[in-house]
This record gives sequence, C-alpha cells and structure tokens, in this order.
Amino acid sequence: MKDLPCLYILKYLYIRGMDYFVGVDCGTGSVRAALVSTKGKIIKIATCPLEIYHPAPNFYEQSSDNVWSAVCLVVKSVVAGTPTENIKGIGFDATCSLVALDESGCPVTVSPTGDDKQNIILWMDHRAKSEADFINNLSHDVLRYVGGKISLEMQCPKLLWLKKNLPQSWSRVGLLFDLPDFLTWKATGFESRSLCSLVCKWNYIASPHGKKGWSEDYMNQINLQELKVDNWRKIGNDVRAPGDPVGSGLSGQAAAELGLLKGTAVGTSLIDAHAGGLGMIGCSALGISDDFTSKLALICGTSTCHMVVSENEIFINGVWGPYYSAMIPGLWLNEGGQSATGKLLDHVINTHPATPEILKSLSGNKHIQQYLSELLQSMAEKKNLGNISYLTKDIHVWPDFHGNRSPIADSTLQGMISGLSLALDEENLAMLYLATVQALTYGTKHILETMSAAEHKIKSVLVCGGLSQNPLFLQIQADVLQLPVLCPIEKESVLIGASILGAYAARAFKTMGEAINAMGGTATIIKPKSECYQYHLRKYHVFKKMLQDQKEYRKIMNNKKNI
Repeated sequence: MKDLPCLYILKYLYIRGMDYFVGVDCGTGSVRAALVSTKGKIIKIATCPLEIYHPAPNFYEQSSDNVWSAVCLVVKSVVAGTPTENIKGIGFDATCSLVALDESGCPVTVSPTGDDKQNIILWMDHRAKSEADFINNLSHDVLRYVGGKISLEMQCPKLLWLKKNLPQSWSRVGLLFDLPDFLTWKATGFESRSLCSLVCKWNYIASPHGKKGWSEDYMNQINLQELKVDNWRKIGNDVRAPGDPVGSGLSGQAAAELGLLKGTAVGTSLIDAHAGGLGMIGCSALGISDDFTSKLALICGTSTCHMVVSENEIFINGVWGPYYSAMIPGLWLNEGGQSATGKLLDHVINTHPATPEILKSLSGNKHIQQYLSELLQSMAEKKNLGNISYLTKDIHVWPDFHGNRSPIADSTLQGMISGLSLALDEENLAMLYLATVQALTYGTKHILETMSAAEHKIKSVLVCGGLSQNPLFLQIQADVLQLPVLCPIEKESVLIGASILGAYAARAFKTMGEAINAMGGTATIIKPKSECYQYHLRKYHVFKKMLQDQKEYRKIMNNKKNI
C-alpha cells in the first residue's frame, strides 16, 4: 500500500473506518440494491430487471429463483470494493406478492401453465376476484382492519384461488411467503414473517390490546382451515416487527451468494411501499413539522401507496388498516392507494400515435414526460394562460384503468376520458398526459379527504418514487391539495428504508425512531400556488361526477326491463 498515492491511502482508510448497510428493493419490474452510510447517504446503486409472465388476462406471475438470482447480482455489485467487515447489516423490501414453495424450499407452480418456475402471484394479479367477493360477502370482523373490504390484491383471496383451481399445487405447498419474507428466509434460513406483511396483506391481527394473531374462525369461514396445521407454519408462527434481527444473520450459503460475511445482521422486511414510507417520514425541511403523524407519504411507482400513521387506531371505509406497528413501532398505519399511476401514464403515452415520432426526436437522456411538460409550457404561453393546468378545461379523466383501491375499494371500476377529438398530434398527447396527471392528483385528494374526515390531520405531503422526479406532477400535487410537498434530497427513499432495517438489526441505533431520523435526510419543498385552486376544485367536481356517471351507466345496462 506504501506505493499508492496519498489520496488513495486516505480514501482507503476512510472507507475502512465507516459502517455501511445494504438496502435491497424488489419492485415489480426490477431488483435494486444500494450501499448506504449511517447518515443515509447512498454510495452506490445497482439494478437488475425481473421476468414477468402474463399467461392469461389479469394473471401476472414471477419466479422466486429469478428474483433471488437478481438479488445476488445487485448486492454483489454494490458491495464490491468495500471491506465486507464494514458492512454491518442488510434489509429487504419487496412487492406484496405470494410465493409458493414445497417442503424442501423448491418452487411450486401457481400458474395455469403448470410450470414450477412460475411460483409467484404478483401483487397486481387480479385473478382472485370471485374469491375476494366471497370473502367480502361473509363480512367477518377481521375485515374491519382492511377498510371493511378485502382487496383481490391481498393474499387470502389468492390462497383460496390456488386451493380451488390448482389442487395439485395446493397439496404440494409446504411454505407460503409474502415476497419480502421469502427474501429474509433465503438470506437466513429462518421462517419468520414480518408483522408488516402479515397484518397488511394476510389478515393477521396485531394489536396492543384485545385479540391478536391468526383468526381460526375467519380461516374456517373462508375454507382455509387447513393452514392451522403445525401451528400455522405454512403461513408463519414466528412474527417479528420490521427491523428486528432475523435469526443469526446471513447464512453461510447466502453470504457466499451475496458477497458478504456470514452472520451479517438481517432486518425483518417491509413491503416496498412501506419501506418508502419508512425512508421518507424522517426527512426534514425548514418550517415543516417533524411530527410523523402530520405527514402523508406518497410512494409512487407502477402504483401509488398513501401512508399515514397515528397514535390511535382509526378505521376508515375504503382505506386499509389500521395496522399496528406495521411501519413504525407503536404507531398505527392507514394505507390508501391507486392501482395504476406510473403504469397509467406510461399506458397513455405508449398507446398514442404521436409517441414514436417524439421518441425519435429526443436527444440525450431527456425523458418523454419532460418533453411533454416543456411542450405544455409552450402551449400555455402561446394562449397567454397563467398556469399550465388551464389547458385541460375540456378534457377530464377518471384514472381507474386497473380498478379502484381507495377510497371506493372497487376493482371493477374502469377508466374514463371525456373530451376526445380526432387530433393525433403531439399537442393532443400533451393535453391527454396533463389531464391524466391531474386525475391522479384528484385521486389523491379523494383519499386525503376520506382520511381527514376520519380525523387524520395532514400538514404536508412527502413524495418518492419515479413520479417524484417529475416537477409537473409535484407542482400539481401541491396546487390541488394546497399543502407543501416535500421531495427528499436523497431520491431513493425505498432503498433508504430497506437500509434502515439493516441498520436497526445491526444495532447501529438504539431505537427505530432514532434510525429513521438519522438516515431520513432533508427535503426540498414545493409550495402550493393559490391562483388555480378554484379551477382545480371545479375539475375535481367533474372528477367525482364521472364516478357517479359510471355507476349510473352500469345501473342502466344492468336493467333488464324495457326502457
């Protein structure tokens, strides 16, 4: 080392003296990993795409072998060059997807193709509609904790579908995991489950008072009573709070596959959106309250989740929860959501005939959404409009192209567009894009109104994920909600949240709250503009009227009498 220049010696000694944590995020289309410092600074990121299988309409599947291979690839990449003894912990988050394994831990097919490789029912899979309807018609008391109505995106309807439609697979199943818990099992060999996964997606009851655990009565009523065998082992009997250490840390096999040391601390996992909430909620900004309960966290990706915590349990029809300690120890969580947000904007853009020519003309790394935002600004200036939003006076969108998660909780709702013309040019695409961005924000307003009516007191909005990098989306959020919007300086809040789990498991911090505040970083503030608020209120009135219109159309078409 004596032959190295002094600068490299200092850098080597600096790295040797630092503690780091790895955060792993398994999203819908890719796995990402980050190397993160104790202060919440991301040092390095790696990404690997995932395979998605689409064997039938509304069926979306993945492979747990493919997921784990991708995890190993990205973790090895981000830890390369850092002394492994300085990497103290690792945390995982993932989509709330169902993983089926046999007794030996090998994949069991969940697919009509019969291919064992396809052993994950992806969160966005909507095959279990009739099973969700069956469960909801029973009106069991546990449904109070999911807004009064179970979603077909949750696990019990999918388990029931698997039992009914693939009995051979059902008989072979030895372990059933939520994907985040599958990752900690692969990393440690321990079959523990995260409180986050179980209470949010499996109808497990967690409460500081009253009943808690699996409801035998509920499982009997929904015909899944056999899951009680061996003290509920197939679905979990060792339940841990997010960030709690799992077993003895990384197993020897997993450590070798990940490029880390055996025994490296592994934190109990989170669902990906909840990791984003954890990574964001501690970020600070001048003049913004540090009270966790005053912040609404928007985790924006393919879909959007709306997270808010409270000291007391708050029941809200159409909003999931309250979930005790599902994200932050000792606090209750309510979770709203939109099933298609980033995916909807991509759909609107990718299906428009003007898009191919725009993509050909783009230079450098400019994203098409940036191009459309600049085009909208130019269009507004030519028309002497004081605000871009005024361009969509005659175009209105109801954005539930993949059903409504909150606050209506109706997966059968569909998208609507009013104000179409024969135009096929890029200006037409820009207007449709803007109207869709606005509609997504009106959807958030609808959820926020419902939460506020139930006594949540929201004073600011936090945004992370892909749409947090879209200035137009952020400004419209602020304008429509008339609240300051905070965008973390460290953009990858989900990865920060996953790394916080590893840091807490390694006991780098005494409490989870201390870890959240230390690694949450700071945020920029987007302030609301008041001049277009009344305009947005009128469009929001149209937005809600479109919902009533869709319901009325259905009523008319379901009327068998002669009109």
